[in-house]
Amino acid sequence: MERVICNWKRFIAKQTGVVWQPGFFDHRLRNDENYGQKAEYIRQNPVRAGLVNAAGDWPFFWKPRDP
Repeated sequence: MERVICNWKRFIAKQTGVVWQPGFFDHRLRNDENYGQKAEYIRQNPVRAGLVNAAGDWPFFWKPRDP
């Protein structure tokens, strides 16, 4: 998995100029409730970083699937 993530991050960096933090943390999603919590956490990243005021303002916003 580490090699796949590394290659994916390298590809995206070359295509978009994104600078990634080193490493990654994988987390196993065990149920639909956990999925929703993790999706919301990810959606809030641009808000926590001060890039937008609300998650829906982020231009790359996605709506998590219904359980």
